[in-house]
Amino acid sequence: MSVGTSSAPGGRDVHRVPAPRHGDLAGLGIDPDELPDGLVVADEHGYVICFNAAAARITAVSAADALGHRLEKVLPLEDLEGRRWWQITDPYGGLAIRAGQPERNLLLPGGREVLVSARYVRTEPAGPVRRVVVSLRDTEARRRTERSHAELIATVAHELRSPLTSVKGFTATLLAKWERFTDDQKRLMLETVDADADRVTRLIAELLDISRIDSGRLEVRRQPVDMGAAVGRHIQAYVAAGQTADRFLLRIEQPLPDLWADPDKVDQVLSNLLENAVRHGEGTVTIEITPSASPREGEDVGTSVTVSDEGPGIPEESMNRVFTRFWRGSKRGGTGLGLYIVKGIVEAHGGTITVGRAPGGGAEFRFTLPVGAPAYLA
Repeated sequence: MSVGTSSAPGGRDVHRVPAPRHGDLAGLGIDPDELPDGLVVADEHGYVICFNAAAARITAVSAADALGHRLEKVLPLEDLEGRRWWQITDPYGGLAIRAGQPERNLLLPGGREVLVSARYVRTEPAGPVRRVVVSLRDTEARRRTERSHAELIATVAHELRSPLTSVKGFTATLLAKWERFTDDQKRLMLETVDADADRVTRLIAELLDISRIDSGRLEVRRQPVDMGAAVGRHIQAYVAAGQTADRFLLRIEQPLPDLWADPDKVDQVLSNLLENAVRHGEGTVTIEITPSASPREGEDVGTSVTVSDEGPGIPEESMNRVFTRFWRGSKRGGTGLGLYIVKGIVEAHGGTITVGRAPGGGAEFRFTLPVGAPAYLA
């Protein structure tokens, strides 16, 4: 089929494109409209032969207005300094060894930012460009990530400022006026410094966990874990700290399968869930430990732990945000990072965690960990 050029109304240079409308991709059984990113392909003459649905959404230009027209007219891109991108890059001229352009922020008419990368397709090394393949991405997702990072930095700075101010103040006072204080006063100030140092240590540990979760590098060192004993230790710690023993109700359904998990990470999950129930909930805190059954033949495949309270619970409209960064159930302090980390730890074990409403009306968190036995025990 021949390809030609004609003049469109208004003097536009229009390139007649043979069917199929998405060029060579259709022959490969690939529908460009199914791609998540914008895809624009120009032929060896610089005329657009492919313009998918995502490209139309991002640029607000319809495929009908793009196909057969010059690439630089369909995508009149400029860099952040106002220079025309196609004139700078000159994809069809210049060095014959160029393979494309790396991703960068460019501007569409009206000032809208898009992420653009390009690939120059040659049929032979150092030969002429046969196709220019352009990928377009909306910057909104990146902006959300940048806002999340900025919010994380602001939260960390705020959380660090208070304990560090206290540590600096008390240590400076003790160093300057040591002889003026009684032993009891010195002890009180040093205990405060010690507690604030623990707060800083916990916050730094949370930041490291978030970094590892986001990068997929959270390590799980599996060992045999007695979930009942682990929960029991946390309850004993709360009772020793002043909570009444009847505030907690522990139910264990026997027999439990042998569980292999990271004991430190499991303690971190239990600590966070129990602290939320004690601090933000009311009434009895119930912890149930049960085997999780396989849908096939009732075989046990792991252990489930449910932590519930009798407080006001979590509003229905907030249920889907509980495990996101900075979600706080109340204004009683905290960084809002704990449940995000809990979800990351559980999923790193191959498990799942859910939130709902407890029978007593409060919040109910349930996480399930697979047996996770090492391969040599299988």
